[in-house]
Amino acid sequence: MRAIEDHLKGLMLRGLDGDEVAHRQLLIELAAILRGYFGRTARNARADVEDLVQETLIAVHTRRESYDTTQPFTPWLFAMARYKRIDHFRRSRLRTAGPLSDLDRRYGVDDSPAVEAAFDIEHLMADLPAREREAIRYVKLEGLSVAEASMRSGLSEAYVKVSVHRGLRKLMAKVRKGEIPRAD
Repeated sequence: MRAIEDHLKGLMLRGLDGDEVAHRQLLIELAAILRGYFGRTARNARADVEDLVQETLIAVHTRRESYDTTQPFTPWLFAMARYKRIDHFRRSRLRTAGPLSDLDRRYGVDDSPAVEAAFDIEHLMADLPAREREAIRYVKLEGLSVAEASMRSGLSEAYVKVSVHRGLRKLMAKVRKGEIPRAD
């Protein structure tokens, strides 16, 4: 499983660096993996499987800049796939043959709440300005001091503090209003 993770992450990283061939190859390989993943839940509805595969591939393509290159690739991928599957079941009111977590384990998906929470946080922060997002990530998520975050980002300590404060205020306002983004 580690070899697959390393291979897919390598394609993703090369794609992020502008290698169109690697990005295209990544999407081709992901389509095959996702067909197997979704095939178990769609009860032989080939059209549903293809719809889910295409929706997930579009999300991977359009959200690729949100991928944190320091993290494993497959949990990020399967978190998006899981969101697409849940949305599909809600829309069509389908029920799976078994618990979704059983399928995730079968495919080696990290089902931990931490992975899902990290994915949700990334989506929640996606609309913040880059500097606010970066400051929150360094100080609140990675646990760096304001001074360390300042050194890493090249911003003054005061600017880091202000960015964290403003960003958190915006996030709290979104949560209070129920404006929590979902994976596309």
